[in-house]
Amino acid sequence: MAMSAAEIEKLIHEAFPDAEVTITDLAGDNDHYAAMVTSKAFKGKTRVQQHQMVYDALKGRMGGVLHALSLQTAAKD
Repeated sequence: MAMSAAEIEKLIHEAFPDAEVTITDLAGDNDHYAAMVTSKAFKGKTRVQQHQMVYDALKGRMGGVLHALSLQTAAKD
């Protein structure tokens, strides 16, 4: 079962309402994505912590419904 880019974006925005999110379907199969997420919530967090926050926002779907996500994060000023 695949997950749409819109679903991923919705979950991220629920957790980070101020986020700027760009999702790219890498293989055209709704299963392999790249995401760029920028949010004020990441300020002062390490890159690992930022990624963990995004994975938490995906509510356990990573590795199951969502097979692969190449993730980049940044803190907004």
